[in-house]
Amino acid sequence: MKRIRVMIIEPANVVRAGIEALINGSGECDVVATYRTLQEAESEADMAGGVDVVIVSTSFGRQVDSSEMFAGIPVVGLQTTLSEADALRPFVAVVSMFSTTEEILRTLGEAHDAPVQHNYAESHDLSERERDVLVLVAKGYTNKEIAQELFISPHTVISHRKNIVHKTGIRSVAGLTVYAVLNKLIESEML
Repeated sequence: MKRIRVMIIEPANVVRAGIEALINGSGECDVVATYRTLQEAESEADMAGGVDVVIVSTSFGRQVDSSEMFAGIPVVGLQTTLSEADALRPFVAVVSMFSTTEEILRTLGEAHDAPVQHNYAESHDLSERERDVLVLVAKGYTNKEIAQELFISPHTVISHRKNIVHKTGIRSVAGLTVYAVLNKLIESEML
């Protein structure tokens, strides 16, 4: 199986080095380049055929959205602080510095295999039931637990979760949790 080639763009040296060490030590991915800023990456990086997935600090979210450098390459957000939901939309997925190595690798693999598109719906309004599901996702419930709590089938939970991802453009549990907190659907103390 071909190893996924990863570029990391993160301003914090310790975080950048830590993520690089985790990824390189996995045997599944190789970090081929690291940069402190988007500008540094744009001026030095040769993206043609050299990178499969890019990990970028979510603090650069708005810049990622307007950058042409990532055309056709999935961009995963690396969250080290609380971010506004709008800042997470340019990313196909989001991992946090608290994510396990397995979660990071799974997210990179999914981002690599998924088609690159930013397909969140025109209307970002979640239905009442989607908000209920989102709150329970943010609290760490599994699909089965959500189904039991809301008296619906697990298949319905999965359908609601797909709608939530489609409407928000956020795929990761960490990103959805931040979205729920920022949109006052849940208090951060409840997590």
